[in-house]
Amino acid sequence: MSDNKHLHDRVKSILYSLTGITLSENKDIMIANRLHKLKRDTKYAGDIEELLDAVEEGEHTIEFINSFTTNKTHFFREDFHFTDLKNRVLPEFAKSGNQIKLYCSASSTGEEPYSMAMTILEAAEECGRNINATILATDIDTNVLQYAANGVYRYSKSSKEFPSWIKPQKYFKKRVQKTLASEEILIKVKPELQKMVTFKVMNLNDKSYPYNKNYFDVIFCRNVLIYFSNEDQNKILKKLFSHLKIGGTLYLGHSENPQDLISYVDRIGQNIFIKTKDFY
Repeated sequence: MSDNKHLHDRVKSILYSLTGITLSENKDIMIANRLHKLKRDTKYAGDIEELLDAVEEGEHTIEFINSFTTNKTHFFREDFHFTDLKNRVLPEFAKSGNQIKLYCSASSTGEEPYSMAMTILEAAEECGRNINATILATDIDTNVLQYAANGVYRYSKSSKEFPSWIKPQKYFKKRVQKTLASEEILIKVKPELQKMVTFKVMNLNDKSYPYNKNYFDVIFCRNVLIYFSNEDQNKILKKLFSHLKIGGTLYLGHSENPQDLISYVDRIGQNIFIKTKDFY
């Protein structure tokens, strides 16, 4: 057991040094499973300790990060944020004709930025005007970014992912794969949607981000801060905040809060915050 604890503590230390992500104490089974995945993905012939030595020396770091990042998401998760985006934020840009720049800071497998894109197209249709929008979506995990760029997802007829104001057939091509045992429905994002999103690799724990000050009109940072310590959450929020325009909107996950930024925002809904002034 002590050997396992040493191994797991070492994984936590390496992961923190590479990404800033803090694994909680109750993750032993998850760590053991993902160590096996790491060994399989790297096809490493030695033992786990030697593999971790190699990671610390700069080898297999991408595979290590990809193995230990969590990517739980679905389309229109916490759909009230997308409703707010459609009904409050986007009509102003449709009216003014100004470009709106949106940032999804934890893309995962792409459902969130594609939900943002669908919301923009729906708002444009409702307003009867084109909305000039760009969406940047970043993640630290290269595997999920490739998955997102491919834009192919499993779909269930009983799925309640999509709100009533979205018709999936408008935005996806459907393909049915039949086997002897079952039938699987796959949906692929249409090119119109794909071209709206740019996917890039980025680590939220980096000392600085490659964007101009007050650059984005909207930032989605949802259900990712929970993987960082309180201190690091605060640092990430301040960095993100510096790139959000005054009057811009910050969307946070249901269990996240703006921490030290509370005096610099107006809360207008469930974890919906308007930037009122710069922190720095």
